[in-house]
Amino acid sequence: MTQTESAISFRYTKQLRGWLSYAFASEVFVIVSLTLFLPICLEQFARDNGFLLPDRTKPCTSPPNNATPSESDRGRCVVKIGWLWIDSASFSLYVYSISVALQALTVISMGSIADHPPHRKRLLLAFAFLGAAAAALFLALPSTSAVWLLSAILAVFANVGFGASVVAMNAYLPSLARISPEVILLLEELENAPDSVIIDNEDSANITSEEPLLPSPLPNETTQGVRKQYDIALSNAISRISSLGIALGYSAGIILLILALIPVTNLHGSTFSLRLAVGLSGIWWAVFSIPAALWLPSSSSVPANANPAWVDGSETEPTNDKWHIRRQVAAAWKRLGGMLRWREIKRLRNTFKYLAAWFLLSDGFTTITSTAVLFGKTTLHMQPSALILVGVLTPTSGIIGSLVWPVLQRRYKWSNLKVLIILVMLASLMPAYGCFGFLPILKGNGRFGGLTTQGELFGLAVFFGFVYGAFQSYARAFYAELLPPGEEARWYGLFSITDKSSSFLGPLIVGLIADGTGNIRYAFFFLVFMIWLAVPILMNVNVERGRSDARAYHYQAVGEIYVSR
Repeated sequence: MTQTESAISFRYTKQLRGWLSYAFASEVFVIVSLTLFLPICLEQFARDNGFLLPDRTKPCTSPPNNATPSESDRGRCVVKIGWLWIDSASFSLYVYSISVALQALTVISMGSIADHPPHRKRLLLAFAFLGAAAAALFLALPSTSAVWLLSAILAVFANVGFGASVVAMNAYLPSLARISPEVILLLEELENAPDSVIIDNEDSANITSEEPLLPSPLPNETTQGVRKQYDIALSNAISRISSLGIALGYSAGIILLILALIPVTNLHGSTFSLRLAVGLSGIWWAVFSIPAALWLPSSSSVPANANPAWVDGSETEPTNDKWHIRRQVAAAWKRLGGMLRWREIKRLRNTFKYLAAWFLLSDGFTTITSTAVLFGKTTLHMQPSALILVGVLTPTSGIIGSLVWPVLQRRYKWSNLKVLIILVMLASLMPAYGCFGFLPILKGNGRFGGLTTQGELFGLAVFFGFVYGAFQSYARAFYAELLPPGEEARWYGLFSITDKSSSFLGPLIVGLIADGTGNIRYAFFFLVFMIWLAVPILMNVNVERGRSDARAYHYQAVGEIYVSR
């Protein structure tokens, strides 16, 4: 290995470890807090300050913060927020909806800033600190406090901080793949292949400092084999790095869930134990973000032929324009408007078809997890320790699913789209099973079927995790096939915006259903409908045409308006 190769390998390893360390740090908040303890904790905050229907004079918990819930806790509990009385379970869903809506606005506004090399790392760390600090502050806020509603504000800040920091983190992914050793070797072979052309002279004047993720088509057939190997190696590098991040993040979440089980069990699921679990996730998030602060590069683009000083962030890309945060926020919104013009949608119709399906699926999958946890607490009356076990089973099964489904795909030679459709249909079986709980033969305690017992929720957690872990991988991988080369960061930003802008609708509607009916089980019908609605849209995506349109697509900024050519 030459000195240059050794230096590139060292920098790649250093940056990869920094990226993986932040995945290890931040994913804990999702697994421990966002999908498990935060909804329960917010519901418990509302319950400790709420009253039982119908007279609304008897406290839901007596005394507040009682370690062992009494029989009165099993009635419908409502809390007064301003002049409105809302269900304690709906309070958690409404807070989540608001946080996701603000997260979407933040992600849109930070798009151009995250693409600016000197500011990407600062942005990641700033939002990481905001989210981690907000989660940790739950330790200092008891539910008996007169300002208990600050719990909603802390939850909003934590979720916004997580979403924004992850967008900045994911922006490093293409550049990490480009400097992986196997990709660099194939790129050199591709450049030395007969008549190979990676960027033609006409396009070289128009590209930005962000080098295309995939080279332009090669004119000579003799180089097509090398190009195919390069494409596969680059795609595999992205998948490998992304999978490592998911696996490490899930592992971290499982570790902290097991640790949280000790105080939650010993304290009998008290409100303090729930606050402790959320607070610990914030502390974990902050501590393990330190390696990312040390090892992640400050530059956003790391092309394979970049000079070492620029690769490790000691130098930044040159720019002739004076950078200003207000101008960048405005540019981000204008860029989004340019990407969503009808002319651009028609040119990339298959990409936008998939985004429409993703709008429904991301909302549906996210709402299933939060609804299942609240259903287990409020309807099945599961103790927090049992819900922790559900939280452990789901990501553990998710790790297994992410490894098993690629094996099944290779064995049966399924396309990414076919696997994705199968996963979506399987996921819909969970809320569909809950709908059977309305059958007269299944009503009443002690019966089995239709998600009427706690044991069924444990089984469904394993099943859903097995599907959901693979779904996350395939959803991102399939979208990558429909992206214009060289513009991956912009379109992954739109992917994230589509996710965040939809994810507040499901919890909001479920909250309204719970408030209107007094039975959160009715929400399962809505979740089945939402997921099934995405299936015909997915089946209508033409993958081959989508790839062709994406590779032929290009737009550039003219002044403040984006035009196509």
